[in-house]
Amino acid sequence: MKKDNKKVIYWLLIGCTLIFIMVVVGGITRLTHSGLSISNYKLISGTIPPMSDAEWNTAFDLYKQYPEYQKLNNQFTIQEFKDIYFWEWLHRVIGRFIGIVFLIPFLYFLITKQLTKPTIKKAIILLCLGAFQGFLGWYMVKSGLVDNPDVSHYRLAAHLTTAFITFAYTFWVALDLIFPQKKDISTSFRNLVRWGLAILILQIIYGAFVAGLDAGFIHNHWPMMSEGKFIHETVYIEQNPVYKNFIEGKSGVQFVHRILAFVVLGFIIVIYMKAKRMLLTNYQKKGINLLLIIVGIQFLLGVFTILLQVPVWLGVAHQVGAFFLLSAMTFTLHRFTK
Repeated sequence: MKKDNKKVIYWLLIGCTLIFIMVVVGGITRLTHSGLSISNYKLISGTIPPMSDAEWNTAFDLYKQYPEYQKLNNQFTIQEFKDIYFWEWLHRVIGRFIGIVFLIPFLYFLITKQLTKPTIKKAIILLCLGAFQGFLGWYMVKSGLVDNPDVSHYRLAAHLTTAFITFAYTFWVALDLIFPQKKDISTSFRNLVRWGLAILILQIIYGAFVAGLDAGFIHNHWPMMSEGKFIHETVYIEQNPVYKNFIEGKSGVQFVHRILAFVVLGFIIVIYMKAKRMLLTNYQKKGINLLLIIVGIQFLLGVFTILLQVPVWLGVAHQVGAFFLLSAMTFTLHRFTK
């Protein structure tokens, strides 16, 4: 039987699609403040939501024992609790489903010898990333069940960034199988794209910081942070020592996210301009063109998300834009890698 066949490629691309859906639902879960509605972790039985009034009351009573209800949502009705419960439950169920979709076909392909040794190694890395992602989800939720009714923005960033990296690596493995041929490339240009990817990942991390700290709900002007001020004074006086402003302060984190948006945009424009002077394949041209188009859309989505004070639909659209931009960057880098 032929190894690394089309079925293996479809399996990987389905995995990419499911991770994308997972991130979208995770974004909705975060923006609707639904992530702490399920405080107990049950790997198997947790797949089935409460089915009777008695089970719903039990779940609601458990929710009442934790800070989010006691400090923020003590006016909640059972119906309001059901609404936030749904998004967190769906997020967790999709996570479990992704685990099954990756593990069972992998074992089948392994037993039927449809994978080459390099692909087996890459698939094992994917499974480890998926397991680590699940652990980070549990670890993140745990941080919001103690005193502060909100999850740690550091743990949120780790959880979200790992999801993006897992997607990018899954996509990369699929591309290795779709395009097995070698390419003659410019090492300096490939390194430029690599730097672009690194900066984009840093921007994704800061996007998670902004989400975790609810920093998008302040300084809702553009390009100034407030009327007449490009840098608001709270950027550098909110925290002590000063460096904490840029990793824990709402104003500082939002400022860094704003600046990185310009850096990512500028970097991709440079990549585009340099690529235009090179002899490119059709796929390389498509990757470069997609980068420019998507980064422009993503930049505008970020601006409007700030101006409109993060409506749920726009916050999700901005996260989806980051996903597509990472996809385009991954594809472009792959097309310029031997």
